[in-house]
Amino acid sequence: MTSDSIVIIPTYNEKENIEKIIRAVFRLEKFFHILVIDDGSPDGTAQIVHRLMETDFTDRLFIIERTGKLGLGTAYITGFKWALEHGYDYIFEMDADFSHDPNDLPRLYAATHDEGYDVAVGSRYVSGVNVVNWPIGRVLMSYFASKYVQTVTGFHVHDTTAGFVCYRRRVLETIPLDQIRFKGYAFQIEMKYTAHKIGFKIKEVPVIFVNRREGTSKMSGGIFSEAFFGVMRLRMDGWFKKYPKPQN
Repeated sequence: MTSDSIVIIPTYNEKENIEKIIRAVFRLEKFFHILVIDDGSPDGTAQIVHRLMETDFTDRLFIIERTGKLGLGTAYITGFKWALEHGYDYIFEMDADFSHDPNDLPRLYAATHDEGYDVAVGSRYVSGVNVVNWPIGRVLMSYFASKYVQTVTGFHVHDTTAGFVCYRRRVLETIPLDQIRFKGYAFQIEMKYTAHKIGFKIKEVPVIFVNRREGTSKMSGGIFSEAFFGVMRLRMDGWFKKYPKPQN
């Protein structure tokens, strides 16, 4: 059965979560497809996906396997290109660890499909601070990272580092994906900021972010430093870079 929507889930060592998250998405009333981008997980994550593809979900679950940890940003760029080639109109980013609630996927879809927005962001900060079970230091770091982006760039999205996003097809067709520079937190900022500068309409949909219960976080200090200095580069781009015009 065909679908207009695909959820891209990047993975590295997510054997505890991957089958659960796939089944949770496929239980939704709205019919989604899923594309897993696995960066050579040594724990067997990809093998679990292949088993599900061969048994329960032959026509709606797909996987791209890459060799080694090549970065979150490059995983999503790979997924975006695949999704465009295969004709999907609504393309989602989502984590495997249930920090993003699958039940919120239809809300992001509605913001783009029904309300006419080009990008829907599952936002932790648009209606307060909606984060559960995060250490307070990480909450503050994430919250003030978005405030820092707003201050430096003048880009008024409350949760610029959010990784729970729906893009309409024309956004990803317009953004020059091969020119996106960053791989970690800054990738999320750069994608949203670029969409904003091109003139696409962005809506923040309030969600509750729950810290992973199983598996290990992939966050590192290098990711945050990339974001800190990357935002300054994005501001410079905003002054001097010529952005493409939106595709219809």
